[in-house]
Amino acid sequence: MLNSARQDSTLPSAMPHFSETTLRVRYAETDQMGVAYYGNYFTWFEVGRAELMRELGFDYRTLEREEGCYIVVAEASCRYKGAARYDDLLRIRTELKVMRGPVLRFAYSVLRDADGALLAEGETAHLVSDHEMNVRSLPQKYVQALESVMTRGAEK
Repeated sequence: MLNSARQDSTLPSAMPHFSETTLRVRYAETDQMGVAYYGNYFTWFEVGRAELMRELGFDYRTLEREEGCYIVVAEASCRYKGAARYDDLLRIRTELKVMRGPVLRFAYSVLRDADGALLAEGETAHLVSDHEMNVRSLPQKYVQALESVMTRGAEK
């Protein structure tokens, strides 16, 4: 679900600037001590990013099939602050931080739902490309949707 401390009523949908989705740490995602494996955080970032796109009215499948456009990961980082454990309910907060030409940067926070503890922060950088991995522009309707959340984020 999209959330924000402030919404801009001049925008048609008055949508907030970040997305939050929840997921539960599965047993298969943990080590012998019940701690989530560090690589899973990148999968959770992808879940958050896909949900942000859906909440803006589009999804990766449509972007790829109808537009021949892909948003490929060029860089990823994660700073671990605490341990996620088996059966923890997590909130994945996703925000578009930068959109400059074919470059998109997203920021993520992983929080334990029970106590709000920040477990990790991360970022991913993406390039918009065609199916042959040639850099291209994002179609205008997607640019407009993404710009609207960036505008709201800057105003908070």
